[in-house]
Amino acid sequence: MRYPRRADGDEFRSIYALAQLQLALDKAGSPLRLEPSYYSMEQERALVNLEHNDRLDVAWSMTSIEREQRLLPVRIPLDKGLFGWRIALLPKSRAQLLKDVRNLDDLRQFSVGQGHDWPDSAILRSHGLPVKVSSNYGSLFRMLQAQRFDYFPRSVIEIWDELEHPRARQLIVDPHVLLHYPTAMYFFFSRKRPELAETVRIGMEKAIADGSFERLFQQHFAASLQRAQLDQRQLIELHNPLLPSATPLQRRELWFTAPSVR
Repeated sequence: MRYPRRADGDEFRSIYALAQLQLALDKAGSPLRLEPSYYSMEQERALVNLEHNDRLDVAWSMTSIEREQRLLPVRIPLDKGLFGWRIALLPKSRAQLLKDVRNLDDLRQFSVGQGHDWPDSAILRSHGLPVKVSSNYGSLFRMLQAQRFDYFPRSVIEIWDELEHPRARQLIVDPHVLLHYPTAMYFFFSRKRPELAETVRIGMEKAIADGSFERLFQQHFAASLQRAQLDQRQLIELHNPLLPSATPLQRRELWFTAPSVR
């Protein structure tokens, strides 16, 4: 089963997803082996390749109406919805930039950086937030340091690993604000390969039922969630106009529940 290779130095961004994917294959009793693509791929290129069943068999991405029309999702959020819980990277020289933000109107004073093809960009723009984009993930960190935008919201489960990367040496995590919008990161498959999606779905359901999905999730992210101190932050709730109606929000066991926040 071929998946998109990350660029050199960014392999850490795939560790958890690959662990959950391997767990699902094991639980389903599948003999399939995971293999990276020969070349590294940015997100949209990977999704296009997957759509045409060209060089890829699986990818993982935040969902949207458009992506679920193009591709076949397994509607089990491998992130438990945590890609919709966002805290910001800031330049160290502007560590207190967001300390007085209390609501969406306050936040509109500041520009935000995102990937040009990320659903997040459209979600943030739909709320009147000024968004600046780049087609390259790594360049967003350089743009933030150069103050070409003010802050860079990242998921609470990815931000700490990103902070350890050399490109983030002049950045810091904002301690004040927490953004939330409902979303999910899914495994996606080509519509030409429904049998692969069904194998992974069966395996993930078995892992949820026996607790191994949750154990793997906690192993990877318990420390990150504690470090984020979500209950000490000002919560700003956002609507997600890109959220598909088939999102299984009614299955409460699939989703992270935040502690009481301000």
